[in-house]
Amino acid sequence: MCGIAGLCNWQNNTAKNLERMNERMLHRGPDGGGYYMTEDGSVGLSHRRLSIVDLSENGAQPMASHSGRFRIVFNGEIYNHRQLRRKLTEEGKVSAFRGSSDTEVLLELFEAYGIREAISMCKGMFAIALLDTQDKRLYLLRDRVGEKPLYYGFVGGSFVFASEVGCLAALEGFDNPVNRGVLPIYFIHGYIPAPYSVYENIYKLEPGTILTMAAPYREFEITSYWSMHEIAKKGEDNPFQGSEEEATEELERLLKASIRDQMVADVPVGAFLSSGIDSSTVVALMQSLSDQKVKSFTIGVEDSGFNEAEAARQIAGHLGTEHTELYITEEDAKAVIPKLSYMFGEPFADSSQIPTYLVSKLTRQHVTVSLSGDGGDELFSGYNSYTSIDRIWGKMKGLPYPVRRPVSALLKEIPGLSRTRRTQAMLLGARGPEELYEISNESEPLARQICLDPGCCPLNTRSVSPIT
Repeated sequence: MCGIAGLCNWQNNTAKNLERMNERMLHRGPDGGGYYMTEDGSVGLSHRRLSIVDLSENGAQPMASHSGRFRIVFNGEIYNHRQLRRKLTEEGKVSAFRGSSDTEVLLELFEAYGIREAISMCKGMFAIALLDTQDKRLYLLRDRVGEKPLYYGFVGGSFVFASEVGCLAALEGFDNPVNRGVLPIYFIHGYIPAPYSVYENIYKLEPGTILTMAAPYREFEITSYWSMHEIAKKGEDNPFQGSEEEATEELERLLKASIRDQMVADVPVGAFLSSGIDSSTVVALMQSLSDQKVKSFTIGVEDSGFNEAEAARQIAGHLGTEHTELYITEEDAKAVIPKLSYMFGEPFADSSQIPTYLVSKLTRQHVTVSLSGDGGDELFSGYNSYTSIDRIWGKMKGLPYPVRRPVSALLKEIPGLSRTRRTQAMLLGARGPEELYEISNESEPLARQICLDPGCCPLNTRSVSPIT
């Protein structure tokens, strides 16, 4: 997993506070930890390591580029690092590498091609802090869809960043108040979306963006290097032209290529396996790519209405994996609850957080890396809400918005209106499918009422404007 953290212009005990942050994320990287600080003490970097590729000291961080110009702390994996390594050597950018880590490849890419071009070449999941000691610039970069977390902001006037918001709260003198303005968003959606966090002046770096900060490290700008909206639009404008059979074959090819890259590691690799389509597909393709039995893991419960272990066992038997299952009790689940605030650092209402922790704990006893089916519903529109929104909008769009809006407002004011009818009245006032989806998540009338200031909810959750 790994973890990164850093400070700029910290006033007192910089080294001590770097250590405090490092200790707070010990669970992210039990295999090692390191620090780097500029000579003038203006910038400090910290890293916790979970060794996956190149287990030697050649993969330790913070790491310096061959020239010494760049220093990096990096959490994640660059799946195409071997191809990029060949590119660097074939083009004469690097004569030889010290080790086999993807971190070293990243550093030399940045030096050879520049920040934006280099990161655009990378396929992977990552949160990166890169310090240019020559130009005295700090860069924070996050992967395209935000798989790896990265928090940043100001504590006591000093710029700070970390993989976990809890690392920032561990700093001496941390007194950033709870950001009450995002509470309505949380109560509506069950989590706090980027760029916001639960604390004032602390933010999440949005996916596909680069934060740039020049000395004296007091102001920054954020730019985008990749846009999911643009990629989706490109796909709509250029649909696949083949048959359904050809589309199926191409999808399998792409999935296999992706999974093959993610199975590359110098440590044991396994996979979570439920009875769902997503994890079953991942494990099936992993097994087809491996000449050994894939290690698969499942947790079960005694309640037959929620137990997926029996079906997962049958799937594992069909695929021929080396399967491990663990049945948990109500007491096992309850024991996790006190740990949740430490794990996530801010409110998070996903009901899967407890079983995910328990299956991860089980899996870690056998392997270091585990693949899962997370993200499948988002990529392949598997959630029921996607189809329901499309169906509802198909019925509504024929009625012009200037007509629907006043009708919606009028219906909502009818006394004694049932919750279902009130929700339908709210949906009627949507301008388009995107707003229809947002309103469908805001239909719980108590969501804003339980906030101290229901009117303070931020209106633009997509903003990446500099905060100075």
